[in-house]
Amino acid sequence: MKRLVLGAIGAVLVGGAAGAAAPAQAQETPVLITGATILTAAEPFKIENGAVLFEDGRIRAAGPADEVDAPANATVIDGQGMFVTPGIVDAHSHIASDATNEGSVSVSSMVSIKDVIDPTDISIYREAAGGTTTSHVMHGSANPIGGQNAVIKHRWGSDAAGMLMDAPPTIKFALGENPKRSNSNTIPGVPQRYPATRMGVMDVIRQAFTDAAEYRARWEAYEELVARGDRSAIPPRRDLRLDPLVGVLNGEILVHAHSYRADEILQLMRVAEEFGFRIHVFQHVLEGYRVADEMREHGASASTFSDWWAYKVEAYEAIPHNAAIMTRRGILVSINSDSSEEGRHLNQEAAKTMKWGGLTEEEALATVTINPAVQLGIDDRVGSLEAGKDADVVLWENYPLSSFAKVRTTWVDGEVVFDVDADMAMRAERETEKQRLREMLGEAEADEAESDETGAARLRGGRGPGNRSEERAGI
Repeated sequence: MKRLVLGAIGAVLVGGAAGAAAPAQAQETPVLITGATILTAAEPFKIENGAVLFEDGRIRAAGPADEVDAPANATVIDGQGMFVTPGIVDAHSHIASDATNEGSVSVSSMVSIKDVIDPTDISIYREAAGGTTTSHVMHGSANPIGGQNAVIKHRWGSDAAGMLMDAPPTIKFALGENPKRSNSNTIPGVPQRYPATRMGVMDVIRQAFTDAAEYRARWEAYEELVARGDRSAIPPRRDLRLDPLVGVLNGEILVHAHSYRADEILQLMRVAEEFGFRIHVFQHVLEGYRVADEMREHGASASTFSDWWAYKVEAYEAIPHNAAIMTRRGILVSINSDSSEEGRHLNQEAAKTMKWGGLTEEEALATVTINPAVQLGIDDRVGSLEAGKDADVVLWENYPLSSFAKVRTTWVDGEVVFDVDADMAMRAERETEKQRLREMLGEAEADEAESDETGAARLRGGRGPGNRSEERAGI
């Protein structure tokens, strides 16, 4: 009996996981949110008594409520006293991944996070409950040149392929303490993996792109022979490590570089310029305020934390005004999470830029919506409430740039991925089911205990029920 009950509990858990892997459904009916304050992250930024209409997974209209008409079959939501924003976009995340670092080599450009997306990671749902609808899932920072990243939609209930978003490819670079393995334990007698210094990190990157440039030249020479009709031309051997780096040289793959200190930011820009490419986004970039002009001239943008500082040695010079200073110097800035916990309240992280540096509410909201969308090359689909874009929409019970903000409903592609009422009902249902299973388990344990006691009594020749010697003795 006990085994059967434990099996039932396992079935509940497995059933939940299996449900999470089912394919996502397309939006079935149009939705109109009306009477709310709309913060579009576009022009106009704020619409009082506004409305948002989305249908077939796309935003159809966002404007004054009296100018947006609902189709006859639409679900109409009264948004009086509430706020609507675009879904939050996280430019630096590590959720939904079975692996983060391929740290065994200095250059791991051949690996891809796309191969290890885990659609059952509960962080996908929890972040959707905080308004996050798109995440840039990145390789870790153990390597000077890391792996390729992936952009996912928080389509909770989809499989891995269904979560992946068609976005420009990106690759992770890393500078500083992490790629030089400052805190890694080495095996006695075994040398630490190269590089062990910042100059070694730059050497690894420079050598990798020297190899990539030569590799590209060999392919170009081969293709020229083929174009001339030389049927004896032999193609170079494919190198899966160098192919992505050629993509970087050709401007086809965007570089996102983990960085902290101003000196290493300048160093990497110099190396990139040697080889004719640019760093698309400096991630973390906690000393970006010191080199903002140089970053702007290089053409880099920044994805940083709101107020993290002094948590490790290379963050010693970080300041909470970093995002605001870079914004004022003309840098496109986003606020990222780098954390499944912080990814649940990026709205509050954005709000801190209003306190630390005086950004306007429009600038602050942009750091977690349209700005990261631009950095990821997906601003034609997400990041603002504009007609034709994906229906990634968040309904807030109160002002979203507030510590009291709470999400009521989150939609991804027009489908509900989080609803507070449904969530509370589901929690209550699960508690009821767990209590039922506890009671079943308790009864089973009681039955088993009685059975064990009876068996022991029989072995002792005691008074256990069914003891034949007792019956014969007339006891």
